[in-house]
Amino acid sequence: MKSLTINASQRESVGKKATKALRNAGQVPCVIYGGDTIVHFAAPEIAFKNLVYTPDVHTVVIALDNGKSINAILQDIQFHPVTDRILHIDFVEIFDDKPITMEIPFKTTGNSKGVRNGGVLRFNLRRIKVKGLASKLPDVIEGDITELKIGNKLYVTDVASEDFTILHPDNTVICQVKTSRNAVADDADEEEEAEAATAEA
Repeated sequence: MKSLTINASQRESVGKKATKALRNAGQVPCVIYGGDTIVHFAAPEIAFKNLVYTPDVHTVVIALDNGKSINAILQDIQFHPVTDRILHIDFVEIFDDKPITMEIPFKTTGNSKGVRNGGVLRFNLRRIKVKGLASKLPDVIEGDITELKIGNKLYVTDVASEDFTILHPDNTVICQVKTSRNAVADDADEEEEAEAATAEA
C-alpha cells in the first residue's frame, strides 16, 4: 500500500483557544491514538490534500519536528459544515505485527457479457472493508466481471484473498448486472459464440 509523509509539529496545548489559533494560522489540529501514548500534533491544511481529496487509500508517516516518526492510518476527519475546511483529523498508529481495519476501493476488470448485451452494471459497494497487516493490504481490490450475465451478481467472496479478511457477510453483493430496455438475451450471445467456434473448427 502506498504511503504519504506529513511533516508536522507536536503540540502540547490542546485547549479550545490553542486549537482556534492553529486553525486561524492555516494549521489542522490532529491526534494519533493506538500507541503507548496519545500524540497531538498539527500540520498545514495543504499537507493533507493528497490524503483527503482522493479516492485512493494510503498509510501515513507522521514526521514530527522532534525527530520522531509514527506510522498511522486516517481514522476520522471533521469538516466545517459551511466552508468544508478540515477542522480536525484522527489517526490510528499502526504496527508491523498488528492487523488494521480499512476500506479499500474496489475496481472491476474485464467486460461483462451482460453489459455487452445491453445490461447495466450497478454497484452496491465502492469500497470493501477488510482487516489485515498494513504491509499486505492492496491499494485496490479488483474483481473480474467478464462472466457476469444479466441478473448475475459479484459477491465479496469472489474477491477473497489470503492477505486479508473481508469484514462483510459472505452474501454481500459488490455489483450486479441489471436488465434494461436495450437488453437482449444472453443466450443469443452464447449461441453466436458457439456458432463462431463451430465455423472455425
